[in-house]
Amino acid sequence: MFGYMPESIDHKTVFSLLEVSRSIQKTISDRYQSLYWVKAEMNKLNHYAHSGHCFPELVEKKDGKVVAETRSILWKADYTRINQQFIELLQEPLRDGITILFQAGISYDPLYGLSLRIVDIDPAFVLGELEKEKKESLRRLQAEGVFQLNKQLRLARLPKRLAIISVETSKGLSDFNKIITQNPWGYRLEMTLFPALLQGDRSIPSIIGQLANIAERADAYDAVAIIRGGGGEVGLSSYNNYQLAKAICIFPLPVLTGIGHSTNETVSELVSYKNAITPSELADFLLQRFHDFAIPLDRLLERMIDSGQRRFDHEKQALKQISQALSWQSQQRLQKHLLLLQDVTQRLDRSSRQAIRVQHTALQHLSQLIQLSDPKHLLRRGFSITRINGKAIQSTEALHVGDVIQTEVLDGHFTSTIKEIKHGK
Repeated sequence: MFGYMPESIDHKTVFSLLEVSRSIQKTISDRYQSLYWVKAEMNKLNHYAHSGHCFPELVEKKDGKVVAETRSILWKADYTRINQQFIELLQEPLRDGITILFQAGISYDPLYGLSLRIVDIDPAFVLGELEKEKKESLRRLQAEGVFQLNKQLRLARLPKRLAIISVETSKGLSDFNKIITQNPWGYRLEMTLFPALLQGDRSIPSIIGQLANIAERADAYDAVAIIRGGGGEVGLSSYNNYQLAKAICIFPLPVLTGIGHSTNETVSELVSYKNAITPSELADFLLQRFHDFAIPLDRLLERMIDSGQRRFDHEKQALKQISQALSWQSQQRLQKHLLLLQDVTQRLDRSSRQAIRVQHTALQHLSQLIQLSDPKHLLRRGFSITRINGKAIQSTEALHVGDVIQTEVLDGHFTSTIKEIKHGK
């Protein structure tokens, strides 16, 4: 059967494993003598740097399940040539997780089993597959009505608190930080880095995971920035992934992208709030927001200072005029009051002198009257004063016969006894 002489054991024809394997090897070799173009997903490249050979794992999926799987071989010389073609056309090396169209021969080895020896991979097909994935992601997001959700969010007038998803060693992040931190206007932004893979299939769960971490502290940030240094179409394929793009669509904060490339926009960029071609352009966009806010304020401040200065000068001039007017009026009023004071002083002096003279004359008259009323003056004129018990007698009504009375004259007095009283004039 296999061209070998089998053994006979207990009346049974028995072939060795090697005989069977060699028979299979010969059959396959005879049947599959040409090279074939095959489409499959390269699940893992399995490149061994020390030998330069690759042993890609090839799978085909249906409804998310693996329905076919085989090993393959990509020898060092073929890998080097194909990888260079990818770099020239896609600006990215051959990598895991892409659907490829490859040319291979089918072989079987008794020791290693069935495998495909890849001799060529069409890089243009990879581009087409990526474009198909991109269109499908766009169709699904638009059909679900979430495509514009992130664009409809409100970005803070001054987005000062940034959550940044990037790689710490990324040149794009370095350029972004340099522009932000060294801006000549002194604008200050608080930036928190959430490290993530930014290339390859593993970048999808890595970025989504960091978005979830940021969403838990959404109040602490104004926006999220996804920053990645340049790269080619293959390197950007993860940004066309439906799951990643949808996570950006429904994210509660505005998502800003500075992914860095010069070709078509990815789905993640199309659905983000703001898409800058490079991290540097994204930094300029943020600084421009501060500039747009600061310039009108500066101009307003200049107008306020100018207006205040002009008002101050005007009031100063007005105050000077008032001061001059007050000074002249005060001098005039002072002069007027001095004249009035002099007039009052003179009139007071005259009236005082007059009053003094009147009072002096009155005093003289009063003195004369006092002198005239002195009893001695009356006694000198021949009058006398009669007293009873020390009191002057002014009426006969207080007298009685027999009373002793004293009579004073100019040069002495004498005592008398009343013998008779006659009343009436």
